[in-house]
Amino acid sequence: MSRMSKVVRARVRAMVDALRGLRGGREDAGMVTSEYAVGIVAAAGFALLLYKVVTSGQVSAALHSIVKRALDAGM
Repeated sequence: MSRMSKVVRARVRAMVDALRGLRGGREDAGMVTSEYAVGIVAAAGFALLLYKVVTSGQVSAALHSIVKRALDAGM
């Protein structure tokens, strides 16, 4: 390996290290817009599913029963 290639390699390594320092040393600094969109759609879908389950007849009756027993319980 020639002296010139060692110098170039050292300078490239120094630049890469400097760039990593600017990013805080992390490989992935956060989500991009498309990932936010997918996350929002997934959260909305989960919320809709949870709403459907909670408002279904059986679950609603069970929740009503639990609340009624809690309110009727004596201290």
